[in-house]
Amino acid sequence: RWYIIPRMLRDVSSMNLRTTVFGHQLSMPIAVAPTAMQKMAHPLGECANAAAAGKHGTLFTLSTISTSSIEEVAQYAPDTLKFFQLYIYKDRALTLQLVRRAEQAGYRAIVLTIDAPNFGIRRADLRNGFTLPNKSSIHDYVKTLFDQSLTWKDLEALVASTALPVVAKGVLSRADAKLALKAGVAAVWVSNHGGRQIDGVPPTIEALPHIVAEVNGRCPVFVDGGFTEGASIFKALALGASLVFVGRPAVWGLAVAGEQGVYNVLDILKKELENIMCNAG
Repeated sequence: RWYIIPRMLRDVSSMNLRTTVFGHQLSMPIAVAPTAMQKMAHPLGECANAAAAGKHGTLFTLSTISTSSIEEVAQYAPDTLKFFQLYIYKDRALTLQLVRRAEQAGYRAIVLTIDAPNFGIRRADLRNGFTLPNKSSIHDYVKTLFDQSLTWKDLEALVASTALPVVAKGVLSRADAKLALKAGVAAVWVSNHGGRQIDGVPPTIEALPHIVAEVNGRCPVFVDGGFTEGASIFKALALGASLVFVGRPAVWGLAVAGEQGVYNVLDILKKELENIMCNAG
């Protein structure tokens, strides 16, 4: 367990949360992670989430499995810095088409999720009888479309196929961080897919310092997974994360009050982080 050891009598009268990612300015090191099918939470779905992130001057990541199109989100939130999260499909032409659409719509990076050759057994989905509109399960969708034969060479091919920075999302080991760097990624994203892929994987904050040590400053390191308050975000930043991403909290805000709800959630996290920074010296 990680503890915060505050330093006393340090001048904290002037604080600045601003940071950069791939040359783009952000108001804070807190950003929105990709989550699927957000119109289940609110009619405006991903569009409202992206707009709220933009009003905070931070980054929004659109999921491949979204309920708003790449173009719809770009049009609704034109001033928001946006990344596009990608799965590589068996149909590589379709995969490349998604990359091109993201490029043309002004997204600034491609985030490849590498930890989902298949989806984990999600007991909450089973208990709730969750299905897609065509009455199939999300597992059927994944098995039909996702390519389980992916290797690091496919990541290399993706990097070569676009001028956008490519981020490898789902790294939990030093060995995979090393291979991701070898493949040419612009950033490594420490993630355990919300804890829904494999029971028994480490919390991302436990894996984070090992990945940071392996990367050793060669690229930014992002992290997500269970960050719901400012203190844990502070710890992740202290352990070397460049950005901390939140997924579920943004969707909770979306469900309660749409765009304003997401804005409020991000505002709470920002204020908590500022408070912790001040009181920790």
